[in-house]
Amino acid sequence: MRFRTTPAFDRDWKRLLPEHKAIFRERMPEFSRACDAHAAAPGSVWPAALRVSQMKGTKSIWEMTWSFAGPDGRATFEFVTVDGDLVCQWRRVGDHSVYINP
Repeated sequence: MRFRTTPAFDRDWKRLLPEHKAIFRERMPEFSRACDAHAAAPGSVWPAALRVSQMKGTKSIWEMTWSFAGPDGRATFEFVTVDGDLVCQWRRVGDHSVYINP
């Protein structure tokens, strides 16, 4: 699966500390595999360690937790179609504040 980011994600990313970026990147191989599985079977179960769920009150935005203990690492994403391909688009990244405007 391909990934892309929104301008809001890019702004959030610039504010993350280097060690927080490293933790996020460490989670990406597992997340990428899970996205591939979701694309192949949309009803499949996400890995429990990622705590992925659809955000309440939205039709297409998902949330995931990339760190529990510190920092409080959260991200939002959605699946979009680009040139006929399903793409995971990162919307926001940071702490719980990303849920205010996911």
